[in-house]
Amino acid sequence: MTKAVRDDLHSLDISQKELRKLTNLPVKDELIILSNPIRKIGRRIINKLKGSEGATVVFISCSILVFSYLLFDIIIRLFATWITIPSWLLLIILGSWGSGVTQIILYLFWRKNLKNLHKNMTNSLEILLRDVDRYNSVIKAIDINDQIEDAGNPGVVIQERAKVIAALKLTKNDLVRALKTERILRENKSFILSNTELFTNNLATLTAMQVTEEATEHGRLLNEALQIALDVQLEMKRLQTQG
Repeated sequence: MTKAVRDDLHSLDISQKELRKLTNLPVKDELIILSNPIRKIGRRIINKLKGSEGATVVFISCSILVFSYLLFDIIIRLFATWITIPSWLLLIILGSWGSGVTQIILYLFWRKNLKNLHKNMTNSLEILLRDVDRYNSVIKAIDINDQIEDAGNPGVVIQERAKVIAALKLTKNDLVRALKTERILRENKSFILSNTELFTNNLATLTAMQVTEEATEHGRLLNEALQIALDVQLEMKRLQTQG
């Protein structure tokens, strides 16, 4: 999303943070590379150097570097008098070592999250996550189209925009509902397996909803929630057969 996104698109997409909350899983977790934020900061500084704030940026940056080094040098002289190498060299060594250790920790944490995700990934959740990606792609496409229109191309205006936005809101609500349903079934699977009879009526109700709304777009997404329940029922039968 861009900063100039129109009001009717605000909060319409399903963010990574929201997706993690809905699934209670580290969905779309990416490995943090320490060099990436450093590059971003460097690019920002370079861009500001090209503008009217160049002198101010240089002064502040140099002041921070010099102050940090002097503070480090004082600490070393006071509390580590046994160190004989120059403080600037020690600072480089410690910085490199600290960055390496931090990167390893971040990698191990990312690998742990990845294993946890794969362990808990169900077929239904995988389908829903693909639906979320397609849904977010539609929002992004509308945003890009809006930018093209705002750039002076009225010919690309989206017809019946209000209806499109209303439909997307319904789609989001159904996706959220389906994700919540999947999480409840996934996290309570052992209880459901041992109390099959308690959920027979719920499945029948979902099936009835499928029949009445099967022709609608949000009905299609509702059916995804039904499919999750069916998957659990099939798993129950399979486990009972094995038992």
